[in-house]
Amino acid sequence: MTTLFDLKDKNAIITGSSKGIGKAIAYRMAEHGARVIVTSRKIDACEEVASEINSEFGADKAKAIACNIGDKEQLKNLYAKSKEFYGETSTLVCNAAINPYFGPSMGISDEAFEKTMKSNVLSNFWMCNEVLPDMVSRKSGSIVIVSSIAGLHGSSMLGAYAISKAADSQLARNIAVEYGRNNIRANCISPGLIKTDFSKALWQNETILESATSGSALKRIGMPDEIAGAAVFLASDAGSFTTGQNIVIDGGEGE
Repeated sequence: MTTLFDLKDKNAIITGSSKGIGKAIAYRMAEHGARVIVTSRKIDACEEVASEINSEFGADKAKAIACNIGDKEQLKNLYAKSKEFYGETSTLVCNAAINPYFGPSMGISDEAFEKTMKSNVLSNFWMCNEVLPDMVSRKSGSIVIVSSIAGLHGSSMLGAYAISKAADSQLARNIAVEYGRNNIRANCISPGLIKTDFSKALWQNETILESATSGSALKRIGMPDEIAGAAVFLASDAGSFTTGQNIVIDGGEGE
């Protein structure tokens, strides 16, 4: 490990980290020296991942906290408990998201639209506002929001989800501008099609998978671990001059 990517003495919260991209980010950050908070709705799943990380990289590298991102009080509790475990957060990774509806925008219910916006945008806004005061006081911090390439283009089937992910990109840019003077950086990572449970409908059928990947330069689906490196970069000294950006990792989609 080089010092450029060293996360020793760093503390990170990664939402939605009991599986998929979030789990990969937690694992790789711990590998590079960070202490990580593994969080999602189900405590059993979080504890299982934390145990894996502690077994691999040493005791007390990971703690598990259950949290429903759609509940503001639970997000407040998440940060309060994380401070009890490890102190102030160096890096916040907002990875948790939902997509309850797939289809034309006219077909989505108000309830599903509001739920998508609350979970994918408002929860990130809330969580960022929890950690920012301590980051300002410390004059150091990195915020990473996992967005999606869906937020970069119009979509006939992912309308609400795409809108929420576009909003996440703007949230990161706003934070970068507002808090840059305090040495706080904020960026997005926009993955393409990644092999996770979240995107199972797009890859478990071979015909759909071939269609979804045919337009990319690499002609294949991505893996969660192929997103984690960007998060490590943004949390480390290697990313110290990177802020307000949306890093696209999509295998060369449309190239």
